[in-house]
Amino acid sequence: MRDQGLSEAIRAAGGVSGLARLVGISQPSVSNWIRIPAERVISVEAVTGIDRSVLRPDLYGEDMAGDIDEIDAARAQEYALLASLLLRAPDNALLKRLATLRGDASPIGVAHVALAEAAANTTTQRVEREFFDLFIGVGRGEILPYGSYYLSGFLHERPLARLRDDLNRMGIARAEGVYEPEDHAGILCEIMSGLANGRLPAPAGSDQVIFEKHMAPWMVRFFTDLENAEAADFYRRLGTLGRIFMDIEAEAFELPA
Repeated sequence: MRDQGLSEAIRAAGGVSGLARLVGISQPSVSNWIRIPAERVISVEAVTGIDRSVLRPDLYGEDMAGDIDEIDAARAQEYALLASLLLRAPDNALLKRLATLRGDASPIGVAHVALAEAAANTTTQRVEREFFDLFIGVGRGEILPYGSYYLSGFLHERPLARLRDDLNRMGIARAEGVYEPEDHAGILCEIMSGLANGRLPAPAGSDQVIFEKHMAPWMVRFFTDLENAEAADFYRRLGTLGRIFMDIEAEAFELPA
């Protein structure tokens, strides 16, 4: 029997198939859930708008509030936002939620406002076409969002093998229904979200290892390419947000512990 949080997510997504499509996994995988897996909570929250404390109160209820500081919670949310938009085109409901983003005068705050404006001024049809042209294409998309490609010029090369070795050592397993390789920019952001909020069981400092070894060497270039891509409109703003956030993360990890 499904728990209440999963039932709420399915209702918000318009059914099991709708939730599977939004999260980017197969329908049978979601059908087999009894409750939302811990590693999927942030993604489901991002695409449904349902607070994580409702989706998994055992993990995010009031008694868990002191387990994660505000900075790591904000980092987890930022990574989850990037992951959700890099792994699939947003549907109308997500675009509406993105249109409500607010920001301050800081560079990342301004980037949030720009993304909100872009979400308000596009349609699901336009952004789906944009996503296809950028990341899928006929033969291949304009941009290949993979660490192996950026670091070696080819897919499924040594950078991916090194990443898998580190994930194995950390005890982080590939989630069911995920078909993209782990060096996909969206998958890496999803992993970082889980590490930042502590819901992926891994040794302390694992987020810094993943970032410095497997993201910092190429992801600023990737997001810069996304900013400048010919097919990018809505995703140009995501490129700016991602580039700024990667710079913030790099500076934070350089600070003394």
